[in-house]
Amino acid sequence: MSERIFLSGASLVLPGRIASGLTLVIEAGRVVDMTSAPVKGGPGGVHFHLPGHVVMPGFIDVHVHGLAGHDVLDGAEAMAAMAAGLPRHGVTAFCPTSIACSPDVLDGFLDNVSSLRRLRRPVDARVIGAHVESNFINAEYRGAQPAACLRTADGSASNPLGAEGEFTGADILAVIDGHRPDIGVVTLAPEVPGALALTRRLASGGTRVSLGHSAATLEIAEEAIAAGARHATHLFNRMPPMTHRAPGLAGAVLASDAIAAELICDGHHVHAAFLQMAIAAKGVGHVMAITDGTAGAGLPKGSRTRLGGQTITVGDVARLDDGTSAGSVATMDGVLRYLIGPCGVSLTDAAQICATTPARELGLVGYGAIAPGATADLVVLDPGLAVVQTWIAGVLAWCGTSIGPESSPSS
Repeated sequence: MSERIFLSGASLVLPGRIASGLTLVIEAGRVVDMTSAPVKGGPGGVHFHLPGHVVMPGFIDVHVHGLAGHDVLDGAEAMAAMAAGLPRHGVTAFCPTSIACSPDVLDGFLDNVSSLRRLRRPVDARVIGAHVESNFINAEYRGAQPAACLRTADGSASNPLGAEGEFTGADILAVIDGHRPDIGVVTLAPEVPGALALTRRLASGGTRVSLGHSAATLEIAEEAIAAGARHATHLFNRMPPMTHRAPGLAGAVLASDAIAAELICDGHHVHAAFLQMAIAAKGVGHVMAITDGTAGAGLPKGSRTRLGGQTITVGDVARLDDGTSAGSVATMDGVLRYLIGPCGVSLTDAAQICATTPARELGLVGYGAIAPGATADLVVLDPGLAVVQTWIAGVLAWCGTSIGPESSPSS
């Protein structure tokens, strides 16, 4: 839409406060005004009257593997289908997330990320950059990551489990280096041989390093943070339990203001009390809600689909055939409702966790908040917090109700 757009009657979730009685004005893809005065659209103006609704910044999911039967490693069409489907759940931007895989598969995945970033349709969720859940993780905390694909980060031919392989860690590093502009996050375990040196190298080149799938001690984790790690992959999951005598990686993340933490907010991966504790310890400015969603997200229980070529079954979470938890089946609209409901998070804090903090941490200037001059990436929620509209750069990317525009704004 190139005309002025007016969203009125809804509560606006602004940074640190909720405003009522304002009309949100969008033009040329940006928020240009928030006014309590009567507005005149002139020819071509479009007005949506949204009493009882809530307008928030669009959700940003920095860790998602799939949606509705589509897995990011299944090719360009699957990734494009994800980008098309995510606005239904209020997502305006995301990081397609891989699992440990061969160099050829990783190279193809990153090629697809690059293409989708360049050729995105206006109604599709924007691709921030890939989240590479890399081969350089601890085998004991690999979860659903394929053991045969794990390698050390020092370039040697060894596999942490001792299995023979047709590629080395150096081969994986070459693919990462060849695609740095399209990579948003790289997850690694800092205790893996060569991982601390890799953290320094990636961080110095502007690539965001995340700590996860790791048995790191507090001391090793602190060394990784000092080396430039600024992100923690699904805090509490796939790392040792935190105790008062051995805080480990989780304790290091909670204690450091230098690092932001992902939290899987699906009601199954992390207890609500621990989510509340992490938010209290780090503050909403250092926490990012994620789905860790798989291709099982949005499918009925019992459905069978894929995660990086492995079969998974949809239940309360996704599981491999051997019962291993393999990510969630959550979507970001469900994440928001869980935060506000069982976790007792306010609307303003939930907006920060689901949009503002991810945008800032990933370096997205002008995104993640409703403010004059910001890109108009927005989600409109009904009184039950269901998504009824998603706007991406001022384009109505998804509309799930009979709410239609008026020809011109009423006073």
